Amino acid sequence: MKLQRREFLHRAALGAGGLLVAGSGLAANGADASGAGLSATRAGLRAGETFFDPYELVPLGKTGLRVSRFCLGTGMRGGNRQSNHTRMGKAALERLIRESFDRGTRLFDLADLYGTHPYVVPALKGIPRDRYQIVSKVWFMRGGLPEGERPSADVTIARFLKELGTDHIDLVLLHCVTSPTWPDDLRRQMDQLSERKLKGDIGALGVSCHSLAALEAAAAEPWVESVHARINPFGMSMDGPPEKVAPVLKKIHDAGKGVVGMKIVGEGRLRDDPERRAESVRFALTLGCVDVLNVGCESIAEVDDLAAMVRRVAA
Repeated sequence: MKLQRREFLHRAALGAGGLLVAGSGLAANGADASGAGLSATRAGLRAGETFFDPYELVPLGKTGLRVSRFCLGTGMRGGNRQSNHTRMGKAALERLIRESFDRGTRLFDLADLYGTHPYVVPALKGIPRDRYQIVSKVWFMRGGLPEGERPSADVTIARFLKELGTDHIDLVLLHCVTSPTWPDDLRRQMDQLSERKLKGDIGALGVSCHSLAALEAAAAEPWVESVHARINPFGMSMDGPPEKVAPVLKKIHDAGKGVVGMKIVGEGRLRDDPERRAESVRFALTLGCVDVLNVGCESIAEVDDLAAMVRRVAA
């Protein structure tokens, strides 16, 4: 009998990287973020199944951060301090952020590259800062930003704090590492970010990876506390086939580092394919080594759709 694609991918991942315990670190046992119980959904579960709440607060590795399982990304088609999100206009983007927060989203993914720093804090005016978390990313390569120069991370973080209108950033990443030697190449930036963390300007440190070699280096680098990694069952916009990427994510997760999954919707290519979109959500959640789904939803309807797909997953 031919295996279903999802089962095949899971078996391949198991064979390549050892046991990936379904649902490990992801089980939701309490009420949803609004405080309303989801007993009707749970009542339909079979014995031993796990229910996933998109808005449950989960630990991000050993960073000390507890973040919502769903993270609102803001970098769809991002570059040169623009993205589809900034192109919505200020009012529309701030409304998306606030309505997503009202549903239970507590983690917001930003970056210098996307130009989305000025939007989150104003959108959440009146909400205590400790009720949500902000991710931002340092772009260190040539190109991608209007300026030609790349100042030190110390200077960059000072600017970030001013643009964000906050006294701290919960998670700061080196954006888009690709080289297997990035821990050596970027050590000066890493040391400066560590100094900012000691001052209390940053909560946790990490990288977003855009190659399998860089991902493997992140697994072995003690400086890294959390990793943004591209994962879906179709290999779309990924660093390698899922059966090779998944074991590295397990290694990262087992080392106590947070794992934030990106490209869950294939960089938007699954937007009009609900069946494969649901398969991708299920794949990421049931790997057992992905803490957070970071998706660049561009409307509150897309946020609600994704949340519904997460709730339908049972491991």
